Amino acid sequence: MKIIEVTPLQEFRLFLRFEEGSAGVVDLASYAGRGVFAAWLQPGLFAAVSITEAGALEWPGEIDLCPDALYLQLTGKSPEDLFSNKQGVLAHA
Repeated sequence: MKIIEVTPLQEFRLFLRFEEGSAGVVDLASYAGRGVFAAWLQPGLFAAVSITEAGALEWPGEIDLCPDALYLQLTGKSPEDLFSNKQGVLAHA
């Protein structure tokens, strides 16, 4: 899933729109202040979010979030719903 629109909101929330049309607000407050996300507590940093060419979110300082995880949080779908067409496919590195 690719994110095509992001708008930072107050209290560590983001409005997101995905390429397939799903849109809404995700609450990331539980991440703020933890690990690399402690950087979000710096004034203005959370609002400096941008979208990568791959459709993921990133912030200054090499902080990023997976668009698939955000899609699952936004839609309430399970990983099986999102990746059902990949079940049974083996990959070797």
